[in-house]
Amino acid sequence: MSWKALVEEKRQRQAASIPQDWLIKTPPASQLDVIPVPAECGLLSPQELEITDTIDVGVLLRKLASGEWSAVEVTTAFYKRAIVAHQLVNCLTEIFVEKALARAAELDAYLKTNGKVVGPLHGLPISLKDQHRIKGLETTMGYVSWIGQYADKNSVLVDVLYEAGAVPFVQTNVPQTLMWPETFNNVFGRTLNPHNRTLTSGGSSGGEGALIALRGSPLGVGSDVGGSIRIPSTFNGLYGLRPSFNRVPYAGATNSLEGQESVVSVFGPISNSLNGIKLFMQAVIAGKPWLKDPRALRKVWDDDAYALGDHGGGKGLCFGILWDDGQVVPHPPVRRALEMVQAAIQNAGHKVVKWEPFKHKEICTLLPKIWNAASAEDFEAVTSAIKEPIISSMVPSEDDSTIETEVSLFRPDEKDKGISAYQMWQLHKELLSLRQEYLDHWEGTVSITGTGRPVDAIICPSAPYAAPPHGKNWNVDYTMVWNSLDSVACVVPVTKVDISRDVATQREGTFYSDIDKRHFESYDPEIYTNAPIGVQVIGRPQEEEAVIAMAEIIDAALSGFKK
Repeated sequence: MSWKALVEEKRQRQAASIPQDWLIKTPPASQLDVIPVPAECGLLSPQELEITDTIDVGVLLRKLASGEWSAVEVTTAFYKRAIVAHQLVNCLTEIFVEKALARAAELDAYLKTNGKVVGPLHGLPISLKDQHRIKGLETTMGYVSWIGQYADKNSVLVDVLYEAGAVPFVQTNVPQTLMWPETFNNVFGRTLNPHNRTLTSGGSSGGEGALIALRGSPLGVGSDVGGSIRIPSTFNGLYGLRPSFNRVPYAGATNSLEGQESVVSVFGPISNSLNGIKLFMQAVIAGKPWLKDPRALRKVWDDDAYALGDHGGGKGLCFGILWDDGQVVPHPPVRRALEMVQAAIQNAGHKVVKWEPFKHKEICTLLPKIWNAASAEDFEAVTSAIKEPIISSMVPSEDDSTIETEVSLFRPDEKDKGISAYQMWQLHKELLSLRQEYLDHWEGTVSITGTGRPVDAIICPSAPYAAPPHGKNWNVDYTMVWNSLDSVACVVPVTKVDISRDVATQREGTFYSDIDKRHFESYDPEIYTNAPIGVQVIGRPQEEEAVIAMAEIIDAALSGFKK
């Protein structure tokens, strides 16, 4: 079969997997904000709306554990809402209703018979980015070439989630190769942002971001090698955690650039609930993934770290704020979000200092060299058998306008096609040296905090703009710098673009570059109507517990602060 015939056959099978009585009358394309549609479309019952509108994952789990809501009821509610979301923004890949409901029924029977839950995630529906292998299902990862390849066993994280009592119920859309900060592929097409469908949902976990924003899933699993959890989380108004290398198991999942071990991809949670982020990490770590994945760290959940034992017990924290990265200055709404966070945490009794972008340009120049050292061969190895075209741009076909740096950043050019092992080693040495310098720089901030400690965490943008139009997400420096340093990073949503407040302003002084100038001149608040804005909370490597705790402090400060 030709690649186009394979796509047509796959799309027909996907459509057939959707219960026909779950189809709705979709709004016209002119309706940009579709967040209200699931509640208004008439498909979900009042109880199903109550279930899916329950933001706090901890509340869902308590109701499941008590039997107030059955796993079948909760799974059905979220499944119906996920199918509605898919009709609005095209966010799903694999849909397996019968398999998920059978799993939920088993959990209900176990609870009734034994009077206890299977595990800490008992009955909770969990969505999975289209990298996770589930026995008996396809995982294409946006490649036509992988249509028809069925998993003979689960990936390790899927097994850990099943053992914790979870109900995996959908897989979500990604860009071909994963190596894009947007979501489009030849198999399933483009995922849209539900807050404004002319804008990108981000990537590469864009299907997860769009689905969870529409509350079609209470908790999802994305992956992140350069920002692929944090960018969709920010663009869709969600919480998301990028853990350190190997804290969450990866074995058995599909991936791009496998064998590249200098800056590796990590799995992490995305949720409408910060509590969901914490509960996911606790449950996965409690599953002792190091007994199933040889690279998973043997590191239990650290209650003292979560209590901020190394950070003054969470009293009188000192945060560094990165206002810009020395390369591209953020748009006005992003600046306003940083100012809101600064005011809120100061009002809560914490201190703020300015964080300088120490060698960020050097770090962000180095990582694409590592990615592109063999990425052309990697992509070609997958696509060549059926002559599947490798996507070279996320710009919609009817729009040929983009910032020309897009292709050179996310796709290797001719000079990147292969370097020697020795040359790769030199890149690794350079990166290790930069990590050492950054550590020393961070430690040196003890002289400016007034706490007797270095800066406790850094607060910074996830991107220099809110979610941009499709094909225009060309800058990932604000996220990938932390992948290079293996820093833990948690996104906290802050606000939305307000066209009356986030007006275009005059820029004083010189620009960092022509790119910075063009970025500044391109700002029009009307383009970003209704787009969410969040910030990243950055900690040290392996500080998941502390970063989650500090994210909770910032989130609470924002909630209690009169803006």
